[in-house]
Amino acid sequence: MSILRRMWTHLRVLAQARRHRTDLPGWLARRPQLFAAYATYEAALLSMGRLDPELKVLAAAKAAAIVNCEFCLDIGSAIAAREGVTEAKLRALPRYLDSDELTDLEKQVIAFAEAMSSTPAVVPDDLRDRLLAVLSRTQLAELAAEVAWENHRGRLHQGLGVRPAGFSDGAFCMLPEGPGAGR
Repeated sequence: MSILRRMWTHLRVLAQARRHRTDLPGWLARRPQLFAAYATYEAALLSMGRLDPELKVLAAAKAAAIVNCEFCLDIGSAIAAREGVTEAKLRALPRYLDSDELTDLEKQVIAFAEAMSSTPAVVPDDLRDRLLAVLSRTQLAELAAEVAWENHRGRLHQGLGVRPAGFSDGAFCMLPEGPGAGR
């Protein structure tokens, strides 16, 4: 999926908000510098195109589930559907290691997201090495940035009380996970 198409997809999903539209902008508007930095980083992530967008969506979804961000899960479910990630793959996230729906690379990416999203965040060297055997350093940097930002989003949204906005109303929506799910 092209970068412009991904940006358009995200904007279309944002326009679907059915409620609580102003939760996050209302908070960020209080600190314009923060709002600008947030928007800039979001745009930077969307403009990176070296890593398969489906891998980024799966990694971000796993991170959102681990940090229990209901807003992130709501919008992430809608974005995943629009970007072509199957519901079966999203349903497989909590028990990804045993799933036949996911490829070996997808499982490694999800394991990476799980390691980065756990507290403390510890990514085993062998996992990073396995990923580097199939991804370039550029792709791994893009993946790490996506997961780290999803953790930031989730924790910021939790701290500010940002509520789900109904992006995935009437469709499948991922649920938060408990610690260690998938292991």
